[in-house]
Amino acid sequence: MNLDWNKLQDKWQKQWEKAELGKASVSKDKDKFFMIFAYPGISGFLHVGHMRGFSYTDAICRYERLKGKEVIFPVGTHASGNQAISFANKVKNKDQDWINYLLNNGCPQKKIKELTTPEKIIEYFNGVYVNDYWKKFGFLCDWERFTCTTFPDYEKFIQWQFKKLLQKDLLVQKPYFATACIVHGPVAVDPSETDISKGGNAEKNEYTLLKFKFENFYLVAATLRPETIYGQTNLWVNPEIKYLHVEVEGEDWIMSREAAEKLQYQKDEVLLKEDIDIKRFIGKKAKASSIEKEIIILPATFVHADVGTGIVTSVPSDAPYDYVALRTLQENPQLCKAYNLNPQEIKNISLIPIIKTKGHGNFPAKEVVEKLNIRSLADPKLEEATKEVYKAGHHSGVMAENCGKYAGKKVEEAKELIKAELLESGKGEVFHDLSEEVICRCGNKVVIKRIDDQWFIRYSDQALTERSKEHAKEMNIYPKEYKENLPSILDWFSDRACTRLGNWLGSRFPFDENWIVEPISDSTLYPAYYIVSKFINNDTISLHDLSEEFFDHVFLGVGEGKKKWKAIREEFQYFYPLDLNLGGKEHQTVHFPVFIMNHVGILPADKWPKGILVNWWVTGKGGKISKSKGGAEPIPNAIEKYGVDAMRLYYAHIGSPHIDVVWTEEVVLNYKNALERVYAVAEELRKADGNKKAVDQWLLSRTHQHIKTCNKAMEQYGLRDLASMVYYTMYDDLKWYLRRGGENKNTINEVLAIWTRLMNPITPHLSEELNDSKELVSASSWPKADEKKISPTAEAGEELVRTTIDGMRNVLNLAKLPKPRKFTLFVAEDWSYELFNLVSKEIKVTRNIGEIMRRILEEEKMKIKGKEVSKIVMSLVKDASKIPSLVTTQKEELAALKDAKAFFEKEFECKIEILRAEDSQHAKAQSAMPGKPGILVE
Repeated sequence: MNLDWNKLQDKWQKQWEKAELGKASVSKDKDKFFMIFAYPGISGFLHVGHMRGFSYTDAICRYERLKGKEVIFPVGTHASGNQAISFANKVKNKDQDWINYLLNNGCPQKKIKELTTPEKIIEYFNGVYVNDYWKKFGFLCDWERFTCTTFPDYEKFIQWQFKKLLQKDLLVQKPYFATACIVHGPVAVDPSETDISKGGNAEKNEYTLLKFKFENFYLVAATLRPETIYGQTNLWVNPEIKYLHVEVEGEDWIMSREAAEKLQYQKDEVLLKEDIDIKRFIGKKAKASSIEKEIIILPATFVHADVGTGIVTSVPSDAPYDYVALRTLQENPQLCKAYNLNPQEIKNISLIPIIKTKGHGNFPAKEVVEKLNIRSLADPKLEEATKEVYKAGHHSGVMAENCGKYAGKKVEEAKELIKAELLESGKGEVFHDLSEEVICRCGNKVVIKRIDDQWFIRYSDQALTERSKEHAKEMNIYPKEYKENLPSILDWFSDRACTRLGNWLGSRFPFDENWIVEPISDSTLYPAYYIVSKFINNDTISLHDLSEEFFDHVFLGVGEGKKKWKAIREEFQYFYPLDLNLGGKEHQTVHFPVFIMNHVGILPADKWPKGILVNWWVTGKGGKISKSKGGAEPIPNAIEKYGVDAMRLYYAHIGSPHIDVVWTEEVVLNYKNALERVYAVAEELRKADGNKKAVDQWLLSRTHQHIKTCNKAMEQYGLRDLASMVYYTMYDDLKWYLRRGGENKNTINEVLAIWTRLMNPITPHLSEELNDSKELVSASSWPKADEKKISPTAEAGEELVRTTIDGMRNVLNLAKLPKPRKFTLFVAEDWSYELFNLVSKEIKVTRNIGEIMRRILEEEKMKIKGKEVSKIVMSLVKDASKIPSLVTTQKEELAALKDAKAFFEKEFECKIEILRAEDSQHAKAQSAMPGKPGILVE
């Protein structure tokens, strides 16, 4: 069957728009539900991965709307930062890769010529996101509330927010070493990669620089472990990289060119001078200022120019890389001679024990390297060895006797004390670097730069942290593992730089307009602004209204307020707090903590958010899909190929929201086929028109039981369980109903009406197409389970028919008969039903066979059948699955099988006889058990 999905989608989307189903307004006789998804950044076309979380949001909002709530589902875009600037520059510079990217995603050539300013980029993508993605996916949003973080009204809101933070003593100004683009200034480096195109997992490392006197220079090495200075045996330099003479605040240093360039961003007086031939230093000795000891300078290729300073101080007792590099030299006299080194002198270098670590001897690096059988510096196991030694030493290590006044101190404590002493004496300096390469979205490098008057939000405030942790305990947070981890994340969260200097898009900082509020800090309280944006967009209020007095009144209830503000305050009171905030897993340590803390810090307690839902990613076969790097199937193409509902079903059913899933064309097409099968069976059902049969009672019972199952799943928004029930279990039920000869129009109409409502959250277009009512399914109500129509007996009877027909096929296959002449079905003896009922109750209490037997043999009827009872009980305790989910009676099983006799005869085209086991001596009669008739084929 080939449905025209695009025509069908267009038809129903127009109907929903005409009915204004997404519009939200105060309705005091109804409960409200407010949900958002994290608004996307303007960095390119969205891709199929984004639509996963977005679709969850619409599905959940549709469900809550059907449950009778007034739903508000607004959307916006996050254009702050440099993404749109970078994009516009690439178009302006006629970057062909970028032009092709636009063309391949459907942007007309004529439009491309206009996209040379950030404003035009934002305007274009705002339209694409709303019209080509969200509306085409059938989302029922309140479009009148759309906002963007670069709109002037949004800026007014952010400026008010920062005024409140200052009043609450949650803003502070202090020096800071910030991650910064060398062109655009500070950027956020985090897994969300809002500002950057590479390096979202990079960490800021704080090195201690150690000075080694050589002639008129200091060779400067960087270490993350200043406590290991007592174990230094040599310095490592790499003869294959470039070193410079660098004048730093009056001293002459030697380091790699890359390190010198980074240092210029962190110190005031850094002058890059002539190149240095590092080879002439090899074999000479330099004096370690930190311990007043001369150590030899040796060559090592594992030293990288862009890690630290390109010079490494060697502690082979506790650093696996150092140990392997030293051992390599000691075991290779020829290599020593190549660098004019004395092999015997190198061989005489001994390891110096400095840390006593539980589970290790004096030289943990040597032990771990030998344990892992590491033979060269190219062995990837060196990373594992390094982590093992460092972790053990840091957490359980104690400084050895030869460590001077620090002997006996814990490594953790000694590290900070030694570092402080080095800095105070001038024998050490601080140097900040990133753990991996980071690239800004503009294409330039990101470094760490000193900013003397940086503004911070004080997330370190203990009272704010504790209140946030307490509130998080009360929130509905999915998955539960994130809820469990959130308190420790909030504890870890420290002051965050919230402003930037330079060429950025965003809100101007209210206390100094040279600063721009950075993109994470302007997206914490924003769900509240969706209340206001509607009234700006429909001209109820103007930009002039958005004063501190206005926001204080609307959000805090301060003052009387102007008359035209009353409706806005009323909406805020009705719709807030936010019920659910959905965002990708990258927001767990970035957005969600500050989202909670800003609400707790600024708004009254009754307006703090109620829930968070984290969704994982849709990946390509090679990893994460990126909208700014291409490589993702364009959404319009995907809609054309698969249809919206198939994609929505894929997102809902392919896996838990809390795992990554791989986008696979074949799998999405399978979901499309599944929906077309659903459509086909509904069409077949519509043709039926006959009398009620026993199977009708079964179908109604199953359907009303399914409503209860769906209700249970949706208590925690279990869309996957809902999808399994609606598109697979219920589909199978209806196929069985038709196979069993079901044809009653009243039954069919009732079940189809329920089915279409249950499928509306996930596949809304199909639900409308299958609906026979004049009322839109999307505007109707969630079905209610009718307990009176749930019949365990009817369900048990039909399950018996299914089990029996499967058994008949198995028996026929074993008998290897081409065609049966007759089947005889033997229903178990009457007394065995009572036994099965007793066992099914007792087995829930204990699995002790003796105890179960004792209780059962208290029944007079069971004593008579002693041996048979014992045999059956042992079998059932060993395998409880042999007990039917519902044990009925012999009379009810006989009735069910006799009702299905014509069905069996039609299926097998032979005579069917149904007997009680008591009425026959045949072995097959004796094998009959409740729920599993004995079967004889002739």
